[in-house]
Amino acid sequence: MRGGPGQLMAGRYRLTDRPELLRAFAVDEHTGESVLLRAVELPALLTAGQDPEEPNPGHGDRLVRRVAAVGSAAPAWHPRLLRGVGAFVDGELLWTAEERPAGWTLAELLTAGPLPPYRAAELAADLAGALRALHEAGLSHGNVTAESVLVCEDGAAMLGGLLDGVAQEALAEDLGGPGGRRRYEVRATLVGPVAERWPLDGGPAGDCWALGVLLQRMVAGRPPFPEVGVPELVTAVREGRREPSVVCGPLAPLAERLLQPDPTLRPTAQAVRGELAALLASAPEPADEERVAREVELKPEAPLVPLRPRRRGRSGGVVPESGAARGGGSPRIPPALLGPLLVGGVFLLLVLGIVAVVLFAG
Repeated sequence: MRGGPGQLMAGRYRLTDRPELLRAFAVDEHTGESVLLRAVELPALLTAGQDPEEPNPGHGDRLVRRVAAVGSAAPAWHPRLLRGVGAFVDGELLWTAEERPAGWTLAELLTAGPLPPYRAAELAADLAGALRALHEAGLSHGNVTAESVLVCEDGAAMLGGLLDGVAQEALAEDLGGPGGRRRYEVRATLVGPVAERWPLDGGPAGDCWALGVLLQRMVAGRPPFPEVGVPELVTAVREGRREPSVVCGPLAPLAERLLQPDPTLRPTAQAVRGELAALLASAPEPADEERVAREVELKPEAPLVPLRPRRRGRSGGVVPESGAARGGGSPRIPPALLGPLLVGGVFLLLVLGIVAVVLFAG
C-alpha cells in the first residue's frame, strides 16, 4: 500500500505512520480514537465487471456489508473485546478498522520467550471471557491467534481480529464455494499455516480448540501442531499428531481437554474462564526476598544464637538434638549450679588431702 502519515482513507481514517503491508495505524476522525487497519486483497475478478477494465464495486460492497453485520452484532464495549469500527474497500483491498489502545500483540511478547504458566492463565482467562460474550451473542470468532490478541499496558488481554477473520472467511467462501478443495486452497492462501486457524470444526467449539492451541503456544513457546506448511498442519490436526499437553505444567489438564478432537468433550468458554479463575485463586505467590530482608529487625539486646540443624523422629516430627547428638561434647551446665559445684569440688579436694596425710604418716 502506498501513502504515509496524514493520508486520509475512506474519508475517516487518517494514517499516523507509514503503513506496512496490509496493515496501518490511524486515527478515527469521527471519534478521535486510535485504530488498526487490516486489509485483505481482493482478486481482480471480484473488482472488475464484464469488462476487465471496468471496476465492479458491487462485490466489495457486499463483503463490506457482511463484515459490518458481524461487527454490529458483537457485544459493544465489552472490556476484553476490541471493538470493530467498520470496513471499506479501497481499490483491490478490503479494509477493516478496529480500535487499538496502547499495548503489544501477544505475538510480539512471545518473541522474548514463553510465558510462565500462571501468567498465561491470566491472559487466557481474559480471552475466555471475551469468547463467552461472543458465544452468548450467537457469534463465533474464528480468528483466535497471537496476532489478534492485544496485551494492554495494564497487563490485561483483549481479543481482536474479529472483523478481519470474518472478511477472510467470507472471501474464501465467495471464491471457493461453501466447501471442497477450492475453498481449502483459497483459505490456505489467506490464512497460512497458523495452527489456531485450522480446527476440525467451527463455531464456539472451534474457538475453544483454538484457545487450547494458543494456551500451549504461550507456555511452551510453540504450538502443539507443526506449522511447516498448511498441508502438513491440517494432516497433523486430522490425525491428532501433536506435542503432549504435559508441557503446559499446571495448565496441562485444561489444555488436554480443549484440544480434544470431539467437540462435545471440550469445555465451553464459560467453563474455561471458571476453571482458570479457580487455578489463579490458588496460585503460589512469588517470594519477595528483598522485601522480607528489609522487614527483618535485629534486636541487639537479644542473644544471637546460631541455628542448629534438627533431626526428625520416626513419626516424622522434628526432635531437638541433644548435645551428644550434635557432636558438641557434654551438655551445657546451667549457670545456677556452677557455684555449688565449685564449692563441693574444693571441699572434696581438702578431704582427700587429709586422708593422704594420715595414711602416709602411719
